[in-house]
Amino acid sequence: MAKLKLRLRCENGVKCPWSLRRRIKKAAGAVLDAEEIADPCELSVLLTDDEGIHVLNREFREVDRPTDVLSFPMGDADPRTGRLLLGDMVLNVDRAAAQGAEFGHGADHEISYLTVHSVLHLLGYDHVDEGEMKRAMRAREKVIMKILEPNGIRTED
Repeated sequence: MAKLKLRLRCENGVKCPWSLRRRIKKAAGAVLDAEEIADPCELSVLLTDDEGIHVLNREFREVDRPTDVLSFPMGDADPRTGRLLLGDMVLNVDRAAAQGAEFGHGADHEISYLTVHSVLHLLGYDHVDEGEMKRAMRAREKVIMKILEPNGIRTED
């Protein structure tokens, strides 16, 4: 089991409760465990809103709209601590709440899923097309989400 240091920052009035920090750390840790990453790791997470992620999406990806999550991989070791610097994750809590409602599983589940998705990107998974890489990434997401929520999610009827 990898030891994970989580650096969490919030902007644009987004709240950073401990419960959200725990949820993100648990989901990221589940990915590291599933991918058999045993080295100590560090992950930086920025929680923002539609406006904040829109700016970053435009600046770094030249996509002029908000998105749900952005991943900026590093993959280097910190020479001072020896920790593997996974990279930066930017999570849009507005979009997580909207998608959680749309899909009927709630914001908490969606935040866990987006964290799993992002950490897989930080570890090298991608889904640029509908090919094998996307299928492999989706398969890993399903396995890891099943570990996080073994009884499935409750949906409202």
